[in-house]
Amino acid sequence: MFVGFDYGSANCAVGIMEGDKVRLLPLSGDSHYLVSTLYAFDRELIAEAVYQQLHSDLKAEYAKLRSAQLSRARHARQALDLDSDEQAVFVGEQAVQHYLEMPEEGFYVRSPKSFLGATGLRADQIALFEDIVTLMMMHIKALADKQLGAKGCATHAVIGRPVNFQGIGGEESNRQAEAILALAARRAGFSEVSFLFEPLAAGMDFEASLTQDKTVLVVDVGGGTTDCSVVKMGPSHMAKADRSADFLGHSGQRIGGNDLDIVLAMKAFMPYLGLGSQMVNGLPVPSQPFWNAVAVNDISAQRDFVSLTTRKMLEELIKDAERSDLLSRLLKVQRDQLGYRLVRSAEGAKIALSDSATTQTSLDYVDAALSAEVDQQGFVDAIAQPVSLIQSLMAEAMTQAQGELTQSQADIIYVTGGTAKSPAIYQKIAQMYPDTEIVVGDHFGSVTAGLTRWAQKVFG
Repeated sequence: MFVGFDYGSANCAVGIMEGDKVRLLPLSGDSHYLVSTLYAFDRELIAEAVYQQLHSDLKAEYAKLRSAQLSRARHARQALDLDSDEQAVFVGEQAVQHYLEMPEEGFYVRSPKSFLGATGLRADQIALFEDIVTLMMMHIKALADKQLGAKGCATHAVIGRPVNFQGIGGEESNRQAEAILALAARRAGFSEVSFLFEPLAAGMDFEASLTQDKTVLVVDVGGGTTDCSVVKMGPSHMAKADRSADFLGHSGQRIGGNDLDIVLAMKAFMPYLGLGSQMVNGLPVPSQPFWNAVAVNDISAQRDFVSLTTRKMLEELIKDAERSDLLSRLLKVQRDQLGYRLVRSAEGAKIALSDSATTQTSLDYVDAALSAEVDQQGFVDAIAQPVSLIQSLMAEAMTQAQGELTQSQADIIYVTGGTAKSPAIYQKIAQMYPDTEIVVGDHFGSVTAGLTRWAQKVFG
């Protein structure tokens, strides 16, 4: 059976066709979305969990590739006093809950898709991300197959991908990322996989509602990436099996909701942890440790922040800081690995500001009495730089399409993606082309719906 599979930076979703309608399958209770997170008591246990769930035909090859990791996993189980069949790796909300309970003890990764295509990865790091994605896909496929029941199991999938997985690395990064997704899907049990650009997928769902041909600028602001595409859409286009001629321009970069959460955590929370304070000699406290603490989508920054070198540096800074009490909070974040939790709190503040002028965010996990107030203007100021990049991507896609357009601009701007739900983001998008009609789609489900419709075309 074919499905549309949105392996997203913030959430994952799976869709099937029922007649001419798309139905998203419940993946987490009544929710159609599973948060993109993984937690393991020890990182070596991830490979073990993959091996245990692999189809028997793939086990021998995988065991050979991961012999070192599987050996270390056995030692990790003994060290942690875990039974041989005791679950040690968790996905989705279970992962979040285990991280919140024991942030300093396990291995937690949020938005693993954001790391795909990163340059400079060692072979063992690529192997780790292969395993993380595989295990998540295995979990999601098992949930989907359970929902499908008598209809069968998911064997063919169209998986969404951003135009560019990373801002640097170009096509080499894209090839690396797509190869990881394809390999993970095969190990998870999909016999055939196809890929589709996410902005095209989002636009296809919208296209089903058009009664006239239109040129549409699709702006998909997701959790990890922003993708913009200028596409010819409408009744005379939607039946085509090959849409390459309708794809007039595109741009994409790794800039999305995760980045907004990170800069908001930096601007709104880090002053309470010593950012902007001074040493007794009048020099400012170095800002890099603060950034490394919340840069949860940067492997090197995270590695640097949790290192013993950083801990010793912070301990030395505290001795000569005017506000040692504030820097002691940053040291607690470092010792207890609370960076992800700070970014999660920033995400909560961002969501709250969609409906309120101000919001109060508790940071009691850093200091019992600590909370931070964030207002709309503070949020707008914090995200100014990443939002300007989103605007640049819109302009880049339109510039690419100019030679193919019969007019100076698109007929419609179609806005989708969970991050675009924020009024502050939407207003900046609307300012770019004030005379163009804007249609706001399903913030979370449009990509999955489009992938599912394309799966019907490819595999149906």
